Amino acid sequence: MKIGREHRKRQVLLIFLLLGVVGAGSEPRRYFVMEETPSGTVLADLVQDLGLGVAELAARGAQVVSEEKESRLQLDLQTGKLILNEKLDREELCGSTEPCVTHFQVLLKKPLEIFQAELRVGDINDHSPEFPEREMAVKIIENSPVGTAFLLKTAQDLDVGNNSVQNYKIGTNSHFHVSIRNRGDGRKYPELVLDKELDREVQAAFRLTLTALDGGSPPRTGTSQIRIVVLDVNDNAPEFAQAFYRVQIPENSPSGSMVAKVSAKDLDTGTNGEVSYSLFHSSQEMSKTFELNALSGEVRLIKTLDFETTPSYELDIEATDGGGLSGKCSVSIQVVDVNDNYPELIISSLTNPIPENSPETEVALFRIRDRDSGENGRTICSIQDGVPFTLEPSVENFYRLVTDGALDREIRAEYNITISVTDLGIPKLTTQHTITVQVSDINDNAPAFTQVSYTMLVHENNSPALHIGTISATDSDSGSNAHITYSLLPAQEPQLALNSLISINADNGQLFALRALDYEALQAFEFHVSATDRGSPALSSQALVRIVVLDDNDNAPFVLYPMQNASAPCTELLPRAAEPGYLVTKVVAVDRDSGQNAWLSFQLLKATEPGLFSVWAHNGEVRTTRLLSERDVPKHRLLLVVKDNGEPPRSASVTLQVLMVDGFSQPYLPLPEVVRDPSHQEGDVLTLYLVIALASVSSLFLLSVLLFVGVRLCRRAREVSLGGCSVPEGHFPGHLVDVSGAGTLSQSYQYEVCLTGDSQSNEFKFLKPVFSGIVDQNYGRQPDDQSFSSVLGM
Repeated sequence: MKIGREHRKRQVLLIFLLLGVVGAGSEPRRYFVMEETPSGTVLADLVQDLGLGVAELAARGAQVVSEEKESRLQLDLQTGKLILNEKLDREELCGSTEPCVTHFQVLLKKPLEIFQAELRVGDINDHSPEFPEREMAVKIIENSPVGTAFLLKTAQDLDVGNNSVQNYKIGTNSHFHVSIRNRGDGRKYPELVLDKELDREVQAAFRLTLTALDGGSPPRTGTSQIRIVVLDVNDNAPEFAQAFYRVQIPENSPSGSMVAKVSAKDLDTGTNGEVSYSLFHSSQEMSKTFELNALSGEVRLIKTLDFETTPSYELDIEATDGGGLSGKCSVSIQVVDVNDNYPELIISSLTNPIPENSPETEVALFRIRDRDSGENGRTICSIQDGVPFTLEPSVENFYRLVTDGALDREIRAEYNITISVTDLGIPKLTTQHTITVQVSDINDNAPAFTQVSYTMLVHENNSPALHIGTISATDSDSGSNAHITYSLLPAQEPQLALNSLISINADNGQLFALRALDYEALQAFEFHVSATDRGSPALSSQALVRIVVLDDNDNAPFVLYPMQNASAPCTELLPRAAEPGYLVTKVVAVDRDSGQNAWLSFQLLKATEPGLFSVWAHNGEVRTTRLLSERDVPKHRLLLVVKDNGEPPRSASVTLQVLMVDGFSQPYLPLPEVVRDPSHQEGDVLTLYLVIALASVSSLFLLSVLLFVGVRLCRRAREVSLGGCSVPEGHFPGHLVDVSGAGTLSQSYQYEVCLTGDSQSNEFKFLKPVFSGIVDQNYGRQPDDQSFSSVLGM
């Protein structure tokens, strides 16, 4: 009681120190329940008792907190009812203590408010009286006067109050009856009273049945046999040196320690003076805790004591002589508390994980308890240094663990906080409890590419769905905030159909070509990609990707001159007077590839007269290698091959017919030995220039007309079918040669060939396509006059 008053004084002082906490020191609310009440029974309506609404009760985080680690009570936040969590056993909770009261608190967290309450457990008659022995022996001196009372062993009943032992009775006999006596603690014990003088010679023994009855309805009973032995006269009973012994023993005393020693003397001699000691009215718990030496009277400890469970014991010791007379004394044993209980930390609420950008946040609410008393039960609570958390004391030994500022998950995602609780006993005992706090992620970091820009190479004529390369980005966040999705951004060039060229895997950033690329149509292109996380809101970043198309040798050389007609090969005239090295013609070819794939070489594969003609490998000039003779056939057929320098090389063939004629070569032969008239030579030159000018003007006019018509036709065809424009077939003027494309060029091109008066000294005046505006059907671009001119060496 003294400890309880000191504790209440500390509570009142704490209330005045912590202003604003309501209800901490108010009178506890009392509730009652009978033991063995079924689990789920409603004990009280806290909404009505506390004067709070059901919604307020839930909003304020109401919680029932008890001294036990697992509370036997439960609060239904939806109804405000206090519900019994399990079936209670009063004897298990309180033993013989009456009344049986268990304390608990109703905790409101927001704001913090505590209501003290207690639950009283009522007893039901669920245990029958039990005697410590099935048979007890009572020795009575035969000269005992009528009315002498003899102590009998009491029956034990785990119930209390009215349900404990209330009465004793014995079977019908003519010598004895039972008298009921009350002890100082309220318990009743029986005495056997002699109603009629005994005569050992008439009857030396009696056997009676003693029945104990409790006060239940209906009452429960227990029986024991009384064996009465009538003795010869022994007129001195043993007497103790003290009627009451008071001793103290520390609770940590080892087993076997001597608690007390009692002593009794008997004035009789012989067996009537021999004294033996025994425990009287001893419960089962007493017999398991203490041991009494029957000869020496020493009381020793046989079980470890616990001040927090049982602070004191009362022993009744009986001294009996050989004649059957006895005396008794009482031993009061006070257990002295030592600091043998570590402080306990009980978590009431825990918030985990904590968002990284949260300001001051409550992580945990817990209370400290130490079962020791006095200084041994006072505690100090602390956490380790170097963590962004702090402890805030609250009421009733409650503490709040709160964050000391905002956290950053990218710096540290987990904290192990060790809470140390130390009492003030000697020696000090410390309990440590570790709370692991996870820091949850928020989307505060955008994805970052591993490179600012990416350059990827791909060969043309690639297979569809070819993996070109991979872009990669990282995100410092976690979970969905770090899950990156890749996407293509719209091309900055409107004419670039990016979605038909490239696709990206949204999950891993792999880039794929959707169709075969053509170097001749598109050498390189750029676009931006985006990496977006799945946070809310989502964050993204961009990177530049440049795709470079590498040329493959996929175009065979195309012969521009002489054009190959399906009906007949081109025929060249060769004067019989031509000297060695005479230029018969020049084979002109182009290749749409680039680099070494477009380096062309010419080769004479087959000729009617081997050794008469040769072709220059680099420029395609066909020349004679010797003088012509009368034996040479007038008509020669030459097969030439044009080959590029690719790997593997591609080639095209061209067939020439050379016809030897007489008298045609005079204007073309150099005549150093002939002396001409200067006036006649100037006239010939002027005439030649006029002819060339006239032919040029006519050709340009005709070319312009054909170009205009071709462009108009091409535009109409494009509007209708989006296809390439083909050259209308039909009869062409005689000075135009039709050459069908070879290799990869599918369109027909017409070229105007104008020869000079002297083919030996001058080769081609010009060579260009008549329809220069025709769109290539396969590659979507026009032939370039300048590129053709560069090939022809113009």
